[in-house]
Amino acid sequence: MRQALQVLEAYKEQMDALSRRISVLQISLEETFRARETLRQFSEAKEGDEILVPVGASVFVRAKVTGSDSAIVGIGNRVSVEKKLSDAEDYMNSGYTEIEEALRTASKALNDMSTIANNLAETINAEYEARQNA
Repeated sequence: MRQALQVLEAYKEQMDALSRRISVLQISLEETFRARETLRQFSEAKEGDEILVPVGASVFVRAKVTGSDSAIVGIGNRVSVEKKLSDAEDYMNSGYTEIEEALRTASKALNDMSTIANNLAETINAEYEARQNA
């Protein structure tokens, strides 16, 4: 029974870690969505149009569009490159898809692990009750 409780505790720790990963992935997905939508707004806008640009924490500023058709895109490890708006949108769409898949995978793993942990907890409780009644 002690071993089963240790296994259950290990599952709980893994589930906590997965929950934190899911939270990070959800935040990344939201940020990527906002960036993608902002790029779309820029690409659809004409020079001089005013659009709302997210600056973080659900704060937006008004900005007028210049004739620029490019964006600076972070590609990892603190490296950024200038890309055409269409290429930047494609890059963000690709990132969005990757994050969605990672989120789906982590959520499924958490769900599966939760089911196993719940079954183990029920087994432990049944064993405990059986020992109490003996």
